[in-house]
Amino acid sequence: MELLDDIKAAKEVVQSLLKAKKTFRMYPDTNPMYAKTIEDTNAKFRNFFDYRDELTFKIKQNELFCDSEQIYHNPQKEDNIALFFFKDGLREITFKKGFSVKELEDFLKILTVDYDREVLDDDVVTLLWERDFQNIKYVVDEAFLTEDEDYENEAVREVKDKASEGDELAKAYEDSFNEESVKDAVIVPLTDKDLHTIVKEIEKDAQDKTSKLITIIFEMLYQAENKSEYEDVVHFLNSIIEFSITHGDLETALHILRKTKEVFGVSSVADEAKKNLNMVFSFLGFDATIKLLGELLDSGIEINEKMWDEYVSFFDKNAIQPFITILGELKSIPARKNVISALIALGKKDIQSLAKGLQDSRWYVVRNIIYILGKIGDKAAVDYLLKTVNHSDMRVRKEGIKALGELGAPSVFPVLRECFNDPDVQIRTAALRALGNIHSTTAKSIILKRMTDAVFAKTEFSEKKEFYEVLSKWKDDDVVDFLVKTFKKKAFFKRAANDENRACAAYGLGLIGNKDALPLLHKAKDSKSKLLREQVYSAIKRIEYGR
Repeated sequence: MELLDDIKAAKEVVQSLLKAKKTFRMYPDTNPMYAKTIEDTNAKFRNFFDYRDELTFKIKQNELFCDSEQIYHNPQKEDNIALFFFKDGLREITFKKGFSVKELEDFLKILTVDYDREVLDDDVVTLLWERDFQNIKYVVDEAFLTEDEDYENEAVREVKDKASEGDELAKAYEDSFNEESVKDAVIVPLTDKDLHTIVKEIEKDAQDKTSKLITIIFEMLYQAENKSEYEDVVHFLNSIIEFSITHGDLETALHILRKTKEVFGVSSVADEAKKNLNMVFSFLGFDATIKLLGELLDSGIEINEKMWDEYVSFFDKNAIQPFITILGELKSIPARKNVISALIALGKKDIQSLAKGLQDSRWYVVRNIIYILGKIGDKAAVDYLLKTVNHSDMRVRKEGIKALGELGAPSVFPVLRECFNDPDVQIRTAALRALGNIHSTTAKSIILKRMTDAVFAKTEFSEKKEFYEVLSKWKDDDVVDFLVKTFKKKAFFKRAANDENRACAAYGLGLIGNKDALPLLHKAKDSKSKLLREQVYSAIKRIEYGR
């Protein structure tokens, strides 16, 4: 029969308490997981209080009931929340709607006392009474409280008697060393108590013990049976990754990621477990995690390139935006280079997300994103890059034009052609080089058209020379013919401008290296124009001697 909504909500509260009990033992109150656990558990209580004003659990030895419905059952002694209350005499506990977050935190702390009892009177009932909760009521079995008053004294006496049996203990210790053979060990599942003890040991020497803890946590995964336990494992792994990054230990984080990836190839691991393990990879890309990573990169610690590339390979595309954010905050060049290499790898998975970085208000971030898109080489980025040609910052515009030249899609030609009309020579030159990089027939035609335009005659010599240099990359017959024709051209008026064009043509012929042009060049060695003579001699030398 399907459970009523309020009973379902009560069952969720119990599961949340069990999870909180584990988390409180693992994390200090300064850890974000501690606060998140309180928040999540409080949400489960609020959900129940939407149905009723009071939540009452009737407590049996191994069971909890809400009304007449059994909402919890555990026949085992370990991690049995029903037995935890029952053994100290609690038979019923009620939480009122006014139950506050502070009261919840205090109550959760009581749940962890089971492991750290220091005095005999430190039982659940006593702790509840000492806290004087305003919104928790409880019923205690009076018979349990009025048991034989001599019980405690008797228990203490028995302990003392056992302690006096030192000789027998020593003999047993000696016998254990004289044992000739060891029986096969029985492997039992780890309990929370075991894990708690292990964590305390690890705190004494974290560096040496971390790998052991990782092994233990993965053993917990293989033994886990429900979603709550899978989530616990993920939380533990994420916490170790966070700890490792904070302490500059990227190798340990990598060790976890490798082992996590291996689990996906283990057929005996449930699909639900594998689904939860994906959160480990997502955790890498969280804002807070990337920020910690940025601090590590900026700390000056040397990171092996191969190790970094492997680490980045585990990221999901959700890391793109956080990486863009820290790219504008990092102080050191090596740190920025590492982030750029990461974004080149990640950007291939999601060009659209990477392109959002082009809207960043920081010009240097935009320029880096353009560079990254150019390195990726995906023509899908062209539409985003076209907009950068009109950016307010000159450095961004130049980088955008360069990237368009690297991608070379047909849609870039109108934009690059228009750049020739820009008032800034740096933009015109950047567009010229981009067309030269594309090295297509269309690109050549655009350059030649510009060079035959009347406006080109008024261009500064240095810029003209750039055009001839780029044009010489084609080495086609029509380019050679154009250069020869320009070199032969005579002028009675504006002779200085014509000599500049002839000097540029000589420079271009020299770059092409066509020996057929040598006789023509030799005729101009004695030109009255110093500029022309210099370029002719240079061209002849380059063609004849290859330099």
